[in-house]
Amino acid sequence: MSEPISPTAVPDTSDVAADLRSIVGRLRRRLREESGEHDLTPSQTAALGHLGRLGPATVTDLARAERMRPQSMGAIVAALEQAGLVTGTPDPCDRRRTLLDLTPQARERLAAHRAARQDWLHRTIATELDTGEQQTLANAVALLRRLVES
Repeated sequence: MSEPISPTAVPDTSDVAADLRSIVGRLRRRLREESGEHDLTPSQTAALGHLGRLGPATVTDLARAERMRPQSMGAIVAALEQAGLVTGTPDPCDRRRTLLDLTPQARERLAAHRAARQDWLHRTIATELDTGEQQTLANAVALLRRLVES
C-alpha cells in the first residue's frame, strides 16, 4: 500500500487504483467477518442483498444484476431456497415466471448482519480517526460515490 502523498504531489492514478481495489477488498472481507456471514458464499450474500434492497426478482433479474449466467444464479437460488432464505411465487403478470423473495428468516438475518457491520464500522471510525480524519473520510466517501455512479 502506498504512503499518503503530499497535497502538492500529483498521484499516479494507476497506483491509486491498485491501492483502492486492494483496500476495498480488505474492507469487504473485514465487514464480512464482523457480520458473521461465514456460512454463505459471497454470491449468495449478494443475491440476498439484492432481494433485500430491491424486492422480489426473477432468477434472470438477479443474474443480470450480478453479471452472471442465469444457470449459475439458478444454482445459487436453489441453495438459498434449501436453506429457507428465499421463496418463489408465480409472477402475477406472467405465471410462467417465478418471483423470488426473502423469507422472514432471511430478512431478520440480513438486518442483524447489516447492524453488526454498521456498528463495527461506526465504532472503528469513531475510535481510530480524529475529527479531521473523519472529515477527510467523509469527503472521500463522496468521491467514491461519484466513481460508482459515473
